[in-house]
Amino acid sequence: MIFRQLFDPVSSTYTYLLADEASREALLIDPVFEQARRDLALLRELDLKLVATLETHVHADHVTGAWLLQQRSGSRILSPAAGGAQGADRLLRHGDRIDFGGRHLSVRATPGHTDGCLSYVLDDQSMAFTGDALLIRGCGRTDFQQGSAERLYRSVHEQLFSLPDGCLLYPAHDYRGLTATSVAEERRWNPRFGGRSDLGDFVGYMAHLNLPHPKQMAVAVPANLQSGRPAGELAPPAEPGWAPLQWAFAGLWEIEPAALLEHRAGVQLVDVREALEFDGPLGHIEGARLLPLGELAARADELDRTRPVVAICRSGTRSAQAALQLQKAGFADVANLAGGMLRWNGERLPVVGVGRAP
Repeated sequence: MIFRQLFDPVSSTYTYLLADEASREALLIDPVFEQARRDLALLRELDLKLVATLETHVHADHVTGAWLLQQRSGSRILSPAAGGAQGADRLLRHGDRIDFGGRHLSVRATPGHTDGCLSYVLDDQSMAFTGDALLIRGCGRTDFQQGSAERLYRSVHEQLFSLPDGCLLYPAHDYRGLTATSVAEERRWNPRFGGRSDLGDFVGYMAHLNLPHPKQMAVAVPANLQSGRPAGELAPPAEPGWAPLQWAFAGLWEIEPAALLEHRAGVQLVDVREALEFDGPLGHIEGARLLPLGELAARADELDRTRPVVAICRSGTRSAQAALQLQKAGFADVANLAGGMLRWNGERLPVVGVGRAP
């Protein structure tokens, strides 16, 4: 199985990618609206097909990416039946099974943080995704969204602590940079549930948290009750209009050689190789400006900030670094030439200089 743990730094949300290696079918658990571009880039680079997004509950601290991912990939939206969200393709209940290729997740109802909280257990019980029901040495609050400390205590003990000791637990959030825990660890060391604590201890603990409401609650809850469909101020991030680009998981835009050939008249071509390479066996693209990577930071002001920039090198590696540097320097429209001059020559596109080197 293919597994990735992804992180949104604004809401401290973990999104989980699970995929069957043979069929390439994939699931995303708790996607974040602002991270849809990142998630789609990873799916493309790993050659995976997103078949569904899953929610562990109706979130109050971020907007789900379910609707946006559905629009851009055709994935189905799977949501807790008890959560009350509209727009789902399938409503999930305790005991349901979610297949992806030859693997599956089992659904366990774990209410208490909210009425609609679900946890997802991998078929071999080696991993479970607990949402906010059980965090690493903590748990979700129980003071709003139909929260109940009594229900949460029972949910954790009956549905999560009943899993094998070695089962790894992956929460929806962590605010300290911790990534995973296990059933045995939480049963022993969780200060709210673990050791010899009982229901009375837990209820007393939760009654005195005195936490402020999440900052995004007024936006997140209404949007998540519509499966993340934008309304009001919420809108998908704008796509560049100056050329057909693809977002890379590395965090930058890339342009294919043929697309650059078609649109090069409207962009600044910045070749970040050394001078000997610029006039070497691979040649260079007509109109490209030589600006070696080591000089780029000092000479960035020589470029026109109002026009798009495409960074170029031998293979696309140094130019990726150049594109990131230019982004940090405040250039709004920057892309990397995918595959660099090696691909440009491989596709037999026009060059100045020797060119056509293998």
